[in-house]
Amino acid sequence: MSETPPTTLQYRCDGPEDAPVLILGPSLGTTWHMWDRQVPELTKQWRVFRFDLPGHGGAPAHPAGSVADLTTRLLATLDGLGVQRFGYAGCALGGAVGIELALRHPERLASLALIAASPRFGTADEFRQRGVIVRTNGLDPIARSAPERWFTGGFAAAQPAITEWAVQMVRTTDPGCYIAACEALASFDVRAELASVGVPTLVLVGSEDQVTGPAEARTLVAGIPDARLAVVPGASHLVPVEQPAAVTDLLVRHFSTAWQPGFDTTGHTALPAALVRPAPAAAPPQPVAVAEIAPPVVPPQPQGRPDPYDAGLKVRREVLGDAHVDRVLAGTDDFAGDFQELLTRYAWGEVWDRPGLDRRTRSCVTLTALVAGGHLDELAVHTRAALRNGLTPDEIKEVLLQAAVYCGVPAANRAFKVAQQVVLEETTPQE
Repeated sequence: MSETPPTTLQYRCDGPEDAPVLILGPSLGTTWHMWDRQVPELTKQWRVFRFDLPGHGGAPAHPAGSVADLTTRLLATLDGLGVQRFGYAGCALGGAVGIELALRHPERLASLALIAASPRFGTADEFRQRGVIVRTNGLDPIARSAPERWFTGGFAAAQPAITEWAVQMVRTTDPGCYIAACEALASFDVRAELASVGVPTLVLVGSEDQVTGPAEARTLVAGIPDARLAVVPGASHLVPVEQPAAVTDLLVRHFSTAWQPGFDTTGHTALPAALVRPAPAAAPPQPVAVAEIAPPVVPPQPQGRPDPYDAGLKVRREVLGDAHVDRVLAGTDDFAGDFQELLTRYAWGEVWDRPGLDRRTRSCVTLTALVAGGHLDELAVHTRAALRNGLTPDEIKEVLLQAAVYCGVPAANRAFKVAQQVVLEETTPQE
């Protein structure tokens, strides 16, 4: 095991020190122990490296808010151990790390297995909503519902010890790190880049997975050039735990037969020695006529700042949610289109995207202004946004109390009724 600074990950290694390295990446809410039943067989051929996500399994609580950040920390950990080349198998969020490795660091990756993975995990709204629930209620509601997301009903009933292990594993995770991991999944979307994955890839999924099921697996296989699909019957999302023997057999076969050759120092795949032929002797140099070439014409660069519309649309979606923004834009006709463009470009691209205030503070200011103006429809929208931006219900209450003093009790009375309903809807765990 390791001692973990903020820029690396907690890890453990098993197996022969001189064997090729195989990395196993965990799912959100789990620890490296989800792979315990694969390790005995895998260590016969590989040096198995497992890691914990920040704040999981007792790892230090240094939140990582993006898949790219997690990948950078993993590579920093491997660099510290002198590991340059490896195979990688990851489950769910661990699978997202595997795709990120294949896209951004292909020279490090020899082979890839994606388990219960997807190029986009649900919608950003779903994961940000989960973050709101955890921020408000802690991890207990998520922990209690974990077995039904992770396992088939028959397995959960027949294996009460494993079911309880799953609940406790989530319950002991650091809430801030769990929320950050939800944000990482909310912003992860590589659907347009799958064709750039250049390593042999096994896509493995449980037939009963309701989280990232066979449909998502087929999207990966259709998009990745060198990919094959394995569907494990009788298994749900945490398939390595529910069907360990089948998963182990598939991993052994894949990594034994689909290990891409290494790269040379120029970043190109090295050719086997048998394929290298000596170059023919060079002919004597001949005089070459040199023509004077005019310097290339560089087109004039546009002046001024870039159009803030795209940045504004991104911020608007992150703060208000995809569902709300899609609904508003879908209902916009020619008459209202210019107004929506103005909002996106200037309110969201110019003001909300400024670095001078963080989004929590901007939500506080916005709520107060809406109370003062009596804009109750917008207050409901921005109460949801405030929860997404990290304000707790207690903090929203304090904002409204402050507004009552300066904006008047009648205005605050109406605002409390609106905000109370929104907070109830957004923070009640879904059964």
